[in-house]
Amino acid sequence: MTAVPCDHGRARVIKTMNPVSVREASTDLLSQIGNTPLLRLATLTREMPGVEIYGKAEYFNPGGSVKDRPAMNMIREGECSGKLDRTKIILDSTSGNTGIAYAMIAAAKGYKVKLCLPSNASLERKRILKAYGAEIVFTDPAEGSDGAIRRVREIFAADPDRYFYPDQYNNPANWQAHFETTAPEIIHQTGRRITHFVTSVGTSGTFVGVTRRLHRDLPGVECISAQPASGFHGLEGLKHMPTAIVPGIYDPALANENIWLETEDAYRMVKRLARDEGVLVGISSGGNVTAALQIAQRLHSEKKRGVIVTVLCDGADKYLSESFWDAE
Repeated sequence: MTAVPCDHGRARVIKTMNPVSVREASTDLLSQIGNTPLLRLATLTREMPGVEIYGKAEYFNPGGSVKDRPAMNMIREGECSGKLDRTKIILDSTSGNTGIAYAMIAAAKGYKVKLCLPSNASLERKRILKAYGAEIVFTDPAEGSDGAIRRVREIFAADPDRYFYPDQYNNPANWQAHFETTAPEIIHQTGRRITHFVTSVGTSGTFVGVTRRLHRDLPGVECISAQPASGFHGLEGLKHMPTAIVPGIYDPALANENIWLETEDAYRMVKRLARDEGVLVGISSGGNVTAALQIAQRLHSEKKRGVIVTVLCDGADKYLSESFWDAE
């Protein structure tokens, strides 16, 4: 496998690729999960010589987000353990993207899916889930993802033999997907030059998995988590850990530091990335790049060099109905 750099305007693309024939490339949908591009966000650091920011473009996954990786791994683990078969319904709570990943994978594999989702999830997420045929149980928007977690636990406890409950917040197969795939891709695509990794936490699977692999393979890399600055925020899918149900897979000791994110900053960054980089991403991605830029500015002020990698969790297609696009 080789890293192939291609110049496409401002966003430089690095993708892990194999030279294959057309026949070999014609494969099944689920095999396309992973090996996503790494985009250099060049305009952000134009005035910061020696500092680079890259975004792992996870919206290239077939389900449109980073959650394809853990959803696939948790379903595979369920199949291998015998906990998941055609008699079971896949059941979990979601803020949207993991649910979409479950629904997409289940449609391809022939499973049924039932999901607990806060009713204030974006209209696009609801429609995508419906399009894949998922059954949706809407939960109190004021309770956020925690309300969906509580409801799914009630449903599972009432009839455990009917469901396969991956429990994305507590399933090690979640973070292991990133340990085995996302992190090695980042290491390879940066030529082992990465100095900082930063991403926000929801289930925390991406941060935990990538960080554990970096600690093993490149222990000098600084790994920084990011969280909403308060329990009341507009960053769908993210958790303010001090006030939330803390995922069992989360390990705060892994982070060198934590950056607190304001919702409005993430909104502004989403629009900046679209208009200055041509990169159309979702709200959590905006938060991630906001955190990465803070690190870049610090390095620049200290006259240090750095290669910062963050995660572009999903595309903007699930958020185009949000009102912040109309604000100046």
